[in-house]
Amino acid sequence: MTTFTPKTFQIYQAGELTVVGFEAKTSLHQIDLALCREELAKLVEENQTRFLAFDLTNIRVFPSGMLGLLASLRRLDVEVHLYNASSDIVEVLEITGLKRFMQLHQVSL
Repeated sequence: MTTFTPKTFQIYQAGELTVVGFEAKTSLHQIDLALCREELAKLVEENQTRFLAFDLTNIRVFPSGMLGLLASLRRLDVEVHLYNASSDIVEVLEITGLKRFMQLHQVSL
């Protein structure tokens, strides 16, 4: 399991299934997406992650750069799952066609 602490997201679980999320006060517009991409790649490699799950419970909208980041995760050969995406995020994923590359889930917390 990885021992580094990312600066852009929180790790809830690391391993074959890696779960990451964002703090309630986080605005994805303020995140350094290049750094986030690097941290995710390192996390996936170190943990031999096959499934990468994002908890989006507190996120209402994605900046366009986050869509690019999600699309780039396909190159890491991981299956991407999004949990509790807002209806706005789901709509953008449908419009951009990214929805077909990831699994969407709604769970009660």
